[in-house]
Amino acid sequence: MGNIRTTKEQVADYWFEIVDECGLSVDASEATERCWRCGYEARLERCHIVPESLGGGDSADNLVLLCKRCHIENPNVSDPEIMWDWIRAYGTPFYDTFWVIEGFKEYEFIYGKSFDEEVRERDIKNPEEIKRLINEEFERSSFHFGHPYFNRATLAGLIRMVLKKYDKDVLLKNNEIDV
Repeated sequence: MGNIRTTKEQVADYWFEIVDECGLSVDASEATERCWRCGYEARLERCHIVPESLGGGDSADNLVLLCKRCHIENPNVSDPEIMWDWIRAYGTPFYDTFWVIEGFKEYEFIYGKSFDEEVRERDIKNPEEIKRLINEEFERSSFHFGHPYFNRATLAGLIRMVLKKYDKDVLLKNNEIDV
């Protein structure tokens, strides 16, 4: 990675001349500041579309800009279309929401229900109450060692803890009313 002579600006200029930014997680004007997959503002790495080990070169047409987290997860294959399929599949319309969305997907995978289904089942009508509980749980949590972010499993766990706390609070309130 340190030997790549092609600059980040050259990569962004090349691709955003020929690629439609619709459906991507990044706008062309911020393509050297935000990850092309997740849309988070981060230190970007030049990532090979076709890895050098599979015959890819260091020219702009074989590089995209990803944060370290997405770079680790990118497809490592010889077909260049796969990279663009992968990047577009994760496109989000709003900055800084990608990993939260991934946490909600992880929650549904683990618990078999979406957060929306959980909210409907509980007939939660006060989003401020859930927001308060989320803030409390996030403040009491920590990042995985060596990573400056919550991973998917932690996000899913925090969502579950919020719902459990909500259920406990509702039960306590109902018991106070019954007394």
